[in-house]
Amino acid sequence: MNSIRWELGGDLGVARVGYGAMKLTGWPRGERPDRDAALGILRRAVELGVNHIDTSNYYAREGVSANELIRSALHPYPDDLVIVTKVGALVEGPDIALPPGEQHGLTPDGLRRGVEANLKSLGLDRLDVVNLRMGDRGHEDAPLDGPLTTLLALRDEGLIRHIGISNVSLDQFTRARELAPVACVQNAYNIARRDDDPLVDACAEAGIAYVPFYPVGGFQPLTAERLEAVAERHDATVPQVALAWLLARSPHILLIPGTGSPAHLEENIAAGELRLSAEDLASLG
Repeated sequence: MNSIRWELGGDLGVARVGYGAMKLTGWPRGERPDRDAALGILRRAVELGVNHIDTSNYYAREGVSANELIRSALHPYPDDLVIVTKVGALVEGPDIALPPGEQHGLTPDGLRRGVEANLKSLGLDRLDVVNLRMGDRGHEDAPLDGPLTTLLALRDEGLIRHIGISNVSLDQFTRARELAPVACVQNAYNIARRDDDPLVDACAEAGIAYVPFYPVGGFQPLTAERLEAVAERHDATVPQVALAWLLARSPHILLIPGTGSPAHLEENIAAGELRLSAEDLASLG
């Protein structure tokens, strides 16, 4: 069951618990499921009500590509499936060995190539949402005016429906909204990592989706102890409580937990139905 929804970009109805495809590839490092298991996880996610999948052409390692897996598992896509991709400061291939000033991810040509690569590998004529990824690998202070202008031009060409931003500060968020309609913000945030609280609140005030990555990682001992106590009361797992806390934090938060485990997929989706009490939330701080 995955019934709670949000209008992403104002016109794309998505369940608040989605799925992040990165872990299916082991990118940038780590284990991954075999191909048949990965395809099965994607199909099962959709069966469970997921209609918001986060991916990127970047997510590819040793011949295993998230976009190719999504296309193989789900194409032709369900009418309500929203696929969110990203382009920008993340680098791949030969760019990795170049100095930041010579990398192409945030250049007009690099952004166009990124959008076109996502379109081709997903088998789409238009991308539902493209997140502009900022702040990586020596690009921490890169201005977003130029890259956003490029994405707006690609939107006007009909290649993009909505634009989001990722790995940004509150000041960058404010500036982005002066330049373009922003459908979503994708940043690192979880119950133990709350530096983005002001940005979460700013998104809520503006009616813009906030999509946290690393939603269940990096818990300190005290936080873990409190999570375990709440999990025990609900006969749930610690990751489920961490995800439920995010959903309770604000109605505009959308989740994209990734996993290569069918069992964990089921648990993550079930977290969408876990209701934390006022006592639970107070104990979690």
